[in-house]
Amino acid sequence: MQDNRMKTDVLIIGAGISGCISALTLAEKGIEVTLLTQGEDLFTGNTRLAQGGIVYTGPGDSPKVLEKDILTAGWNYNNIKAIRTLTKNAPEALKHLLMDKYPVPFAHSDGEYSLTREGGHAVPRILYCADHTGYSIMEVLAKAVENTPNITICTQRTAVDLLTNHHHARQTDFKYCLSNKCLGAYVYNEAIDAVETILADYTILATGGLGQIFLHTTNSTGSIGSGVAMATRAKVRVINSEMVQFHPTAFYQGTRSRASRRFLISEAVRGEGAKLVNCYGEAFMPRYDPRADLAPRDIVTRSIQEEMLRTGEECVYLDAANFVKHDLKERFPTIYGTCAEAGTDITKSPIPVVPAAHYFCGGVLVDEKGRTTLDRLYAVGECSCTGLHGGNRLASTSLLEGMFWGFEAGKDIGAKVSSKTSISKKLMNAIPDWENSGTNENEDPALIAQDWMLIRSIMWNYVGITRSTARLSRAMYDLQNLNRDLRSFYKRTPVSRPIVDLFHGCQAALSVTAAAVKNKESIGCHYRVD
Repeated sequence: MQDNRMKTDVLIIGAGISGCISALTLAEKGIEVTLLTQGEDLFTGNTRLAQGGIVYTGPGDSPKVLEKDILTAGWNYNNIKAIRTLTKNAPEALKHLLMDKYPVPFAHSDGEYSLTREGGHAVPRILYCADHTGYSIMEVLAKAVENTPNITICTQRTAVDLLTNHHHARQTDFKYCLSNKCLGAYVYNEAIDAVETILADYTILATGGLGQIFLHTTNSTGSIGSGVAMATRAKVRVINSEMVQFHPTAFYQGTRSRASRRFLISEAVRGEGAKLVNCYGEAFMPRYDPRADLAPRDIVTRSIQEEMLRTGEECVYLDAANFVKHDLKERFPTIYGTCAEAGTDITKSPIPVVPAAHYFCGGVLVDEKGRTTLDRLYAVGECSCTGLHGGNRLASTSLLEGMFWGFEAGKDIGAKVSSKTSISKKLMNAIPDWENSGTNENEDPALIAQDWMLIRSIMWNYVGITRSTARLSRAMYDLQNLNRDLRSFYKRTPVSRPIVDLFHGCQAALSVTAAAVKNKESIGCHYRVD
């Protein structure tokens, strides 16, 4: 097809653990896959940042025990069908994929895999690679993807909009169809400064989370909720958007630190025995929950916030030096090195920590195969919502969920792809190329930066760890006004990645806020004070 127009069997938007596993599963069946990443390689998403580990199974463990832990952490707001699908099948899938087929160098001792325990888990069941599990997984998967002939990796690409016959087809007979289908996406190519039309028989959203719409986050810079924004515009059902998990322990380097993301101090540090202490050196968690430092994340996060308000301090501290028996340099080399560079020796001093937006428990509604409410569109990983996490995610289930549903989606699409299921040439020809209506060269970096600061401040102050009717009403008013202005600006200005990201980020923020307004009940991550 012509230069800015292409056709592929399957288009995968996002290249973390779920996107890569889907791509490899499909390519193994001889299916042509086009894999998009915003960066110059496959190491730009959140998977590479995952420190703690990935849930497997341990001594005394069972699907029922894991099910109970997931339900408890999720405030029984979970989809029991999704939980049972995962607990029954995911450990075997992990062994097949990450031990046998694409072996990841998980920690082991005396010929056995080492297992650790984190908050909310009844038993040690978590595989890990020191404190860089996600990065180690991505090293293995990226190499496999790059060496697979049927996978075309497209770098520096930003998905702009999902293509559907109802919205985009120019011929009226396709608009009058009862069935609406996803037909690929408009994709901005940063290298050539142009929007490409990528048509696909099937499309998988694997765009990750939305932590970057908050002022403080552990997420990578591309985590702005683009999957949720595009799905919403395509009338795909999105669910549980109010459920944003804040990680209790992000490295605090003072109020002047304005890094694009805060460095995560893994929950595994507490799993190995570290305790949260206040400015007086008192271990405070037993006052808030009988599980103390091993309570689920939402409880620990609110406890830290309450302790900071009680003491008037800007942070609390995580004391590993006095409580962890392991050699901290060996067990947590990344954390040790990063903290040391900032002047904190974790073998001698407690680590200053604060909460930060971390994981999106809601997302595009999918079934047990990753299918969405739009025909031919799948969603996997953090941008999707299987209902597994309910009101709050259990530690180290995210990598397992991404791997498992990436695998399931790949298998499901792989069983369907054939010449009979391919998009007809008539329908492909009915989809127009991108028309750039904007002619005003008025993209001002200062204005974009200010709009982002407004979104992030609104979300942090009004739609953050604790919420109220008054705060949420103010957030809706401010975000609706900004969204209206951005729509007008978007139409007048030639497309670029900063503008697309800003537009998606604002829409994602509106989605989270609107869901929070509707849900009057405090559940897990969604904590209302009124």
